[in-house]
This record gives sequence, structure tokens and C-alpha cells, in this order.
Amino acid sequence: MAEIQIVAETGRTPGSRASNRLRGEGKIPGVVYGHGTAPMAVAVDGRELRHALNTEAGANVVLNLTIGGRDHLTMARVLQRHPVRHNVTHVDFQIVKADEVVSAEVPVNLTGEAVAVHRADGVIEQAMFALTVQATPGRIPSHIDIDISGLTVGESIRIGDVSLPAGVNTELDPEEAIVVAQGPQVSDLDLIAEADAEALQELAEAEEAAEGAAAEGEPAGAAEG
Repeated sequence: MAEIQIVAETGRTPGSRASNRLRGEGKIPGVVYGHGTAPMAVAVDGRELRHALNTEAGANVVLNLTIGGRDHLTMARVLQRHPVRHNVTHVDFQIVKADEVVSAEVPVNLTGEAVAVHRADGVIEQAMFALTVQATPGRIPSHIDIDISGLTVGESIRIGDVSLPAGVNTELDPEEAIVVAQGPQVSDLDLIAEADAEALQELAEAEEAAEGAAAEGEPAGAAEG
């Protein structure tokens, strides 16, 4: 995975007022930490950070952060976003080493079409949308593709069924389901319709019994002596 170069400014004033002023200038406040380095308050260009996070690597992009003329290999580990606009408002950069194993959340993409499931009026339920994996920074995949085209109703794809790229591992339970092929789903409207049908059937049977009793000259529901 290619590294992206970003220059970080140091010496920013802490506090929400100063941070808002930086954001108004198109910069994103952040902090850099890790590997024995004392936490450093920094600011990075907002456009450069957005560009880095919008590459194929996404949030797991490896950033070569230049601070005071010195380069630090980092990853954006914590991204705070605006509750409405969802743009990044603060970022925590963790210093990493190229040969160290780190954990990362990797998105899961479903590929193919489960024809057998759809023909049976079933549905595909995705239980997990990301996997926590361990790998060196350069080996972290941008996503994990899972082919669901061979699924039939009642089958599932578990973590242990997924072939991860070389050098990538996971400590998650191999029996945990990622995708499940469910049978036809019964909705509330279906249940109401079924209940109405049963009520109509009971009414029809009662009317039929009443007509039969009237034909024999007995009141419907009369007890036998």
C-alpha cells in the first residue's frame, strides 16, 4: 500500500476556540502519539487529509507525516466527525513502524448474486460489515470481498471460510457468521392476512353449522339430550 505524504504544523493552541479557528482556515486539528513519542498537537491541511482518506485504502491509509522536517510513519486511528456534515473535525495519528503488526477494521464487500436464495424468495443477511485484522501497515487490505453467488437458503459464510490475503490474520471467532442466507420472511402484514383468513374460515364454518342445524329443525349450538 503506497504511503501518502502530508505536512503537519506544530505549535497549535489547544482549546475549542482555537480549533474552530483552524477549521475556519481549512485545517484539521489533531494529535500525534506512539512509540514513546510525547503526544504532539498538530494541524494538517483539510483538503490533503480528505484526499488521503478518499483513496482506495480509506481510513487505513498509511501516512508519512512530516513534522518539523522529520518524517513519521502514521495511521489515522481516531477520526472525529461533525454530527451533521460528517466531515472530519479532529484526527489522532498513531506512529507505526513498517514492520510491526497493527490491528485495523477492514470493510467487507459482498460480490456476486445468490440466485438460488432469490429464487426461493429468501434474503441475504449481512451480519458483519467489517473484520478486525492484524497485519503490517503496508499489507492491510482496502477491503475484503466475499462471493455469495453459491449460497442457498440455510447456508452461511463464516469468518473461517474467508481466505485472507498473505500476511493478514484475524483473531475473531472462525465460527462467527458474516453472511446468512435466510428463508422467506413473514411480515406483519402477512400475519394479519393469515389471521383474517382464519377468522373468515371460522365464520364460514359457523354459518354452515347454523344452516345445517336449521335444516334439521334444531337451534344451532343446542345441546343434545
